[in-house]
Amino acid sequence: MKPFASLLAVIAAGATVVAQPAAGAESYPNKPITLVVPFPAGGPSDALARAIAKPMALKLGQPILIENAAGAGGVIGSAKVAKAEPDGYTLGFGTIGTHVANVALYKKLPYDPFADFEPIGPAGSAALVLVARQTLPAQTLPEFIAWLKKDSKKATYGSAGVGSISHFGCVMLLSALKQEVTHVPYRGVAPAMNDLMGGQVDFMCDQTTTTLPQLAGGRIKAIAVLSDQKLSQLPEVPTVASAGYAVNVHSWNALFLPKGTPGPVAARLTAALAAAMADPQLRQAMGAVGVELPRPDEVSPGAVTALIKLGLQRDVPALRAKGVYLD
Repeated sequence: MKPFASLLAVIAAGATVVAQPAAGAESYPNKPITLVVPFPAGGPSDALARAIAKPMALKLGQPILIENAAGAGGVIGSAKVAKAEPDGYTLGFGTIGTHVANVALYKKLPYDPFADFEPIGPAGSAALVLVARQTLPAQTLPEFIAWLKKDSKKATYGSAGVGSISHFGCVMLLSALKQEVTHVPYRGVAPAMNDLMGGQVDFMCDQTTTTLPQLAGGRIKAIAVLSDQKLSQLPEVPTVASAGYAVNVHSWNALFLPKGTPGPVAARLTAALAAAMADPQLRQAMGAVGVELPRPDEVSPGAVTALIKLGLQRDVPALRAKGVYLD
């Protein structure tokens, strides 16, 4: 089930889809806005944030400047947004990693996903693909599972760092397969993907935005999709669920404000995000790399709240069961 469409039924009763700007918002914005991306430049989150910022800026009449505040699986940048002045001029790009996975991974997370943020709206989701080095002696999902059970002590998987979606995805997959594999965290998805292509690590679980270009170039190979639906871009690649394993992981993204931002300002930003989601060029570009954008009528703060609640109820217990904690 696609995440945004499935949430409509949950929030339809009480959520205002796109709030109309209230009195007091007419003068906002009157200077450039900063969008903090808590991940390195050039990664999938950065690319999506920059793509969304362009049509939003046109709607708002002010530039949106991207600030990459990477580190600690998105913790550093997200904490910066939480502590920013709640005036609408500092936005945050959040993910299932920053607002769900990190709750399980960090014993002392320096922000609360609910208490410290005002959600603006969802900003797209992508399926994860299990990809492997070309020389891995497995071509199919059953062959991969058999290889993993035989060589799990020697196997390695790469990620963009602890708490990243690529780490989260493989943790969920390996938990379902009941296998322990050495995790090799990198500082961003680019170096992790480079080492996968070079054969330094065996596999990764990453978003379509980074895996599809490398698959098209034949530099890595796809084993399975980590969701309950196949991808139109990879019609021959099976889902992990088709092999009988309950794995359904999507990377979702959303925009946030610091808690306490005036309602009219937040509403103006929600309307701008909804307008961006209607941009045909953005939808075409993101669709080509497997990113599912919400429809304009699916953009609301309530949709993000529902995503976080679902993750805290479903995914956090699964991660904590793995016993992976960070100081």
